[in-house]
Amino acid sequence: MVVFLMGGLGGQAGEWWNLSPILGCMAPLYWCREELGPDSSKGYGLKVPFSPLSGSRAHSTATVPSKSSGKGKKVTVLYDSSEGGIAEKEETDSKRLKWEPGNWRQQLDNIREMRRKKDAPVDQMGAEKCFDSSAPPEVMRYQVLLSLMLSSQTKDQVTSAAMLRLREHGLTVDNVLQTDDVTLGQLIYPVGFWKNKVKYIKQTTAILKQQYGSDIPSTVRELVNLPGVGPKMAHLVMNIAWNNVTGIGVDTHVHRISNRLKWVKKETKTPEETRVALEDWLPRDLWSEINWLLVGFGQQICLPVNPRCKECLNRHICPAAKRC
Repeated sequence: MVVFLMGGLGGQAGEWWNLSPILGCMAPLYWCREELGPDSSKGYGLKVPFSPLSGSRAHSTATVPSKSSGKGKKVTVLYDSSEGGIAEKEETDSKRLKWEPGNWRQQLDNIREMRRKKDAPVDQMGAEKCFDSSAPPEVMRYQVLLSLMLSSQTKDQVTSAAMLRLREHGLTVDNVLQTDDVTLGQLIYPVGFWKNKVKYIKQTTAILKQQYGSDIPSTVRELVNLPGVGPKMAHLVMNIAWNNVTGIGVDTHVHRISNRLKWVKKETKTPEETRVALEDWLPRDLWSEINWLLVGFGQQICLPVNPRCKECLNRHICPAAKRC
C-alpha cells in the first residue's frame, strides 16, 4: 500500500522521517522525500508496510514540522484504497455525517398508509387533475402552470372549479390573450387574490406568446421570473408539466407538517426556508411524492387548527402530538 502526503514538507530527497509519533501509529511509519514524477510538487511517496490487523483504508491528517521554517504544516494524507483510486480524508466528521430527523422513515411510512385511499381533495382536484389530457402538450403544460398560479391561497375545490370554467371558455394562450380582464375575473372568481391573478395571468401569458412560442419555460430560473410564479409553483410545474424533479414543492401544508414533525433542523418561518431545509437531507428519490403525501395528509388529518392526532398513526412518535 502506498500513502501520499499532499503539501510542502522540508528535508532533502532520500531523507526519512519517522511519522509514527505524529500519526499515532503503533507500527513504524516513515516518510521519505521521493518524487512521484517530473513535477515533485504533486506529492511524495510514503511507503508503509501493510498491516493485516487493520485491513482497512489508511488515512490521517498530520502536522509535520518543516526544517526550513520550524513551524508545523498541516498535511492531508491520501490513501490508495484496495478498490483503486485515491480518496482524501474528510476534514471533519460532521461533513461525513448528514443530519436527519429521528423516526422520519417510520413517520413517512405511516403517512403513506394514511394516504393509501387517495381520497383527499388534492387527489381529485389537484394540479395533476386540472388540465385537459387530450390537448396538445404545450397546451397541457400551459394549463398546469395556470392551475398552480390559481391554487395559491386557494382551496383545491375552488381552483378545480375555476379551471373547469376556463377550459370550457377555451384555455389556450391565444384565447386568454383575447379575453378581457372583466371576463377573465369572472371565470376565476372566487380564487384567492383573484384581481391580482387576472393581472399575473395576462402578463405571463403575453410573455409565453412572445418569448416561448406559446409554450412554458423548461427551467426553474425562467419560471420564477414569470409574474405570479414562485418557487413552489415552479418546482411543481417542472415535475408535472416536464416530468423533471428539480425540487420539493412546499405549500402551507408541507411547511406546517415539516415543522410539526421536526423534519427541519431548526424551525423555519417560510415555505421556501422549509424547502431548502428538506432538500438538505431528504433523499432525492422522495422529492416527487412528498408534496402529494403531505398536502393530502394536511387536508385530512394534520389540520392547521385542531389536528386529528387521535386518528394519526404517528401520534406516539410525533413531537407535536402532545400539544394536540
